Amino acid sequence: MERENQFVGQSQSILDAVERASRAAALSRPVLVIGERGTGKELIAERLHRLSDRWGEPLVIMNCAALPETLIEAELFGHEAGAFTGAMKAREGRFEEADGGTLFLDELGNLSMAAQERLLRAVEYGEVTRIGASRPRRVDVRIVAATNEDLPSLAEQGRFRADLLDRLSFEVITLPPLRARDGDVLVLADFFARRMAAELRWEEWPGFSDEVMDALEAHDWPGNVRELRNVVERAVYRWDMWDLPIGDVVFDPFDSPWAPKPAARPDAAPVAAPARPLKAAFDFAAVTDLRAAVDGHEKAIVTHALERNRWNQRKTAEALGLSYDQLRHCMKKHEISAS
Repeated sequence: MERENQFVGQSQSILDAVERASRAAALSRPVLVIGERGTGKELIAERLHRLSDRWGEPLVIMNCAALPETLIEAELFGHEAGAFTGAMKAREGRFEEADGGTLFLDELGNLSMAAQERLLRAVEYGEVTRIGASRPRRVDVRIVAATNEDLPSLAEQGRFRADLLDRLSFEVITLPPLRARDGDVLVLADFFARRMAAELRWEEWPGFSDEVMDALEAHDWPGNVRELRNVVERAVYRWDMWDLPIGDVVFDPFDSPWAPKPAARPDAAPVAAPARPLKAAFDFAAVTDLRAAVDGHEKAIVTHALERNRWNQRKTAEALGLSYDQLRHCMKKHEISAS
């Protein structure tokens, strides 16, 4: 299985995590990878496999959250013909597919207690029993599991087997979120942008404007590297002035004045009536050009908010209840800049 993805970054936090994975790769022991969505858990699993003695054998990936609970055991351990309704013929499970190689179990916290019990036996004894079979089968599989949940807390609550957690946690690699990777946002943004520009066959890469780089660094990135890649690639492909630095970026592709409104929940609290607007200290009788007066007030409000937020456009947009694009449009309209 070949992947285009790779680790890019220079922060100490991500380098430490990658180094720990590299050291653990040579040992045929279970590894737990912990991290938020989009932090690169699958990339760590691939690294553990590629740097091990098992690199020439299968790397089998199973997302435990992608299957209903009733099918997870059959998917993991296989089944015999007639074991349950619809089982027309025997089928090997992911453990047998990964024999000699590595099995990556993503979203481990979604495993049912019954599946956890069978997984524990497979890890302890290297044996799996197909559903409907009477005899176990020997398998040689290295387990790498990943989750974004707090497994020790789940174990304390009785929602995850503590003995299974003990068996799987020979090494635990916790990946830092992008917001904690100092300096990596712009490094990753440049990497993804250059690759997208090459895909679009741009003659050269013009870079990002200062405003866009500030916005990228100010964003919290709840979706981490995966979100950053989408945002950057979208900004590149939408940009038409290839000879100028990219000057616009959209963080929320669903943001639109025509976006459907969420349906109100039946149990939702009634919306309070809007407060009466404060009377402005302004000489209304002196207004002779309504449009110019409105524009002047809008420019003054936006400029004041930008100064209050030290010209951080992302924070300013949030403070004014605007999207980033709406703020950028307003700044362009009134020719507002920090210089």
